[in-house]
Amino acid sequence: MDIRFLLESAPVLPLLRIEREEDAVPLAGALLDGGIVLQEMALRTPAALPAIARIANELPEVIVGAGTVRKADDVYAARDAGARFGVSPGITPEIVMAVDDVEMPFLPGVATPSEIQGAVDLGFLTCKFFPAPASGGLTFLRAVHGPFPDVAFCPTGGLDRANYRRYLAEPNVVSVGVSWITPPEAVAARAWGRVAELARATVDEVRNVPGTVPAVAAGS
Repeated sequence: MDIRFLLESAPVLPLLRIEREEDAVPLAGALLDGGIVLQEMALRTPAALPAIARIANELPEVIVGAGTVRKADDVYAARDAGARFGVSPGITPEIVMAVDDVEMPFLPGVATPSEIQGAVDLGFLTCKFFPAPASGGLTFLRAVHGPFPDVAFCPTGGLDRANYRRYLAEPNVVSVGVSWITPPEAVAARAWGRVAELARATVDEVRNVPGTVPAVAAGS
C-alpha cells in the first residue's frame, strides 16, 4: 500500500500531538468515531512513540502514522512502535534509505521546485507541501502543476477551516493535513466528544468537495 493510495482514501489527515500517553487511545478513538481512520502522530513529545504503540495495539482499525520524522532513527523507531506510514517536514538521503529499508509508505516534505525535483528523483511522486500558506499556497500549487503534472501534494501547516476545501479542490492535491480537529485545549481537557464532533463536521464538509473520497474517510 503506497502513500498516495492512503491519502486518496482519506482526504483529511489530522495531526495528533499529545503530552500524556494515556490520552492516545481515547483521542484516536474520538477521531475514529467522527469518521477519520488515517491519523498522524507528531513525534514532538516523549509520549508520541508509546502513543503510536498503544493505538496500533488497541485500535487496529486506525491507520496511525508518525509525523515530524527528521532522521533515520525516527523511521526505525516509528516502525517498531507500529506506525504504518511516515511524514517528514523535509527530506534527506538518510531518511530515504531508512524508509526503503523498512518499506514504509512515506510522505516527504517539500516547499520549492528544487525540492520537488529532488523528491521525484528519489522516487516520490506524492509529497507534503509544507508550510503551505507561507510557501505560496494555492498560487504555488497551480504554478508547479504544469512542470510536475505527475506529482500530488498534501498541503499542511497553517491551513484552516476557511480555506482547506479550496486546497482540496486543486487537481494536484490528494489530501490536506489539519490540526483544528484536535485543538490543544480539547485534548488537554480530554474533551473527546468535542474532538469527535469536529471530526464528524469536517468529514461532512469534505463530502461537498469535488474529487474526494469522503466515504472511505468516513470509515465505511
